[in-house]
Amino acid sequence: MTPPDWSDIRERLARLAANDTGDDPGAMSHRWRLEPPLSAAELQELEEQLRVELPGEYRSFLLEAGRGGAGPAYGLFPVRRVDGRWRWEGDGADLTDLDTLAHPFPHTEAFNPADALPDPPDPGDYGSHEAFSEAEDAYWKKFEEVVCRPEYSVGLLYLCHLGCALREALVVSGPARGQMWADDMADGCGFRPLLDTDGKPMGFARWYRRWLDEAEAQYVPQTDP
Repeated sequence: MTPPDWSDIRERLARLAANDTGDDPGAMSHRWRLEPPLSAAELQELEEQLRVELPGEYRSFLLEAGRGGAGPAYGLFPVRRVDGRWRWEGDGADLTDLDTLAHPFPHTEAFNPADALPDPPDPGDYGSHEAFSEAEDAYWKKFEEVVCRPEYSVGLLYLCHLGCALREALVVSGPARGQMWADDMADGCGFRPLLDTDGKPMGFARWYRRWLDEAEAQYVPQTDP
């Protein structure tokens, strides 16, 4: 597969910065700027530490466009070298288990770990507020124990925070390798592949460019052909 061409990205981001209205919450964070790309040597060191090669579209972005910064929602988590160890930084970046990125993410269809749980307690089933409160606390404790198990995010590289603890991630290993997935566990809705307008799962390039297209449509004045 031919790697994506990222040569237009910085020019497009510069136009967005020039037309920034100051009302985009994400742009207040990333300011439409990308951090410098990785060198080939840096990428090699990163992948050696991870013990896996990153999917091609994201890999080429790191080499040609930038290591993070401007991107969907509050921006693309940057990858940085800290004390000799490469890691991604951002709100939720720590959900990525760097030690298991090479392990296959087994899913190809949406799933919700919470489906195995019973419904939350109903106040009408309890004789007092104290009894209901105790049952509710026990339920949500069990909920967190079930849905926050690390095996659900094996092979997922978290790249973006949408707000309200909703995040999006790139599948690095497994049958869905290269696809972008949503982690909607904060809403109790599980994990799902992000789909394009044709209903097919999106890769990194389409995911990033769709955001860029939508940002330009909103902020950059359109000229008549």
